[in-house]
Amino acid sequence: MHRRPIRGRLFGALFLPLLLTLAACGGTTGTSASAAARSTGGTGGTGDVTVTHARGTAKVPASPKKVVVFDVGVLATLDELGVRVSGVPVVENLPDGLAEYATDAYPKVGSLFEPDYEKVNALEPDLIVVAGRSSAAYPKLAEIAPTVDLTVDNAHFLTSLRQRAEALGTIFGKQAEVARRLDAIDASVTRVKAAAGDRTGLVVLTTGGKISAYGPGSRFGLVHDALGVKPAAGGLSTDVHGNAVSAEFIAKADPDLLYVVDRDSAIGQDGAAAKQVLDNELVNGTKAAKNGKIVYLDSFTWYVAPTALSSVEAMIKAVGDSLS
Repeated sequence: MHRRPIRGRLFGALFLPLLLTLAACGGTTGTSASAAARSTGGTGGTGDVTVTHARGTAKVPASPKKVVVFDVGVLATLDELGVRVSGVPVVENLPDGLAEYATDAYPKVGSLFEPDYEKVNALEPDLIVVAGRSSAAYPKLAEIAPTVDLTVDNAHFLTSLRQRAEALGTIFGKQAEVARRLDAIDASVTRVKAAAGDRTGLVVLTTGGKISAYGPGSRFGLVHDALGVKPAAGGLSTDVHGNAVSAEFIAKADPDLLYVVDRDSAIGQDGAAAKQVLDNELVNGTKAAKNGKIVYLDSFTWYVAPTALSSVEAMIKAVGDSLS
């Protein structure tokens, strides 16, 4: 099947739905005995490579032929790099750029949360990749085949992202392309941070008519931690669910820029649209609203697959555009 790069499409309005909760980096664990046996002279590679991942280090086949992926961000990045995969989870409402992965051409191996271990085993994969929501399945999947956990650490997002992307580059022989993309991301971050100045911002997520706020170190902390937009409110939790807040909270924070993620849109559920939730006198009285700086972010990019290389490129661009 001809591989179609999706990076360009991700720069604008991107794709997909279904969540992605980023887990913190764990300690050092290896693959199981069966996984280690597969990693030496497996059917897919030209030898083994050692990579660093969220569980420590792992020896895996180089250029594996049969790859099962349980993370949408990793799937998107592999698609961009021209790497074919052999098994994917069932994901609803995939965007055009990834729609082929919903077809019968790709065996389904469970969900993002619950792998179908029998189906995974039947595929006899050379490599399994988990991250974020699927990271809890790492121990059992590692009993089937060499497995890496490419969960990105939100507290050190760009550093962790580089490590995870470089791991993919090493495994699949795409080091040069990955390095080029990462270096371009670093350059873009520098430009956007310089443009941020003293402006304040607040990132909120809406779902089911409710609002949550996120600050530095959170799943949306890139806005503050790397791109230099000062937090309009302090003391926000780094918990994946953020802090439940009200329109009064937003009015009191009075950000220069209000960034909005619509979770209902991201996961394909009906609900009050973010614009409807935030259309009230309190929010409309903020500096962000008065200056046309309520920024509705692409829900796939920011909520579903924020660790795809093209997603990060698009996230940086969205914040940069908001500062102009």
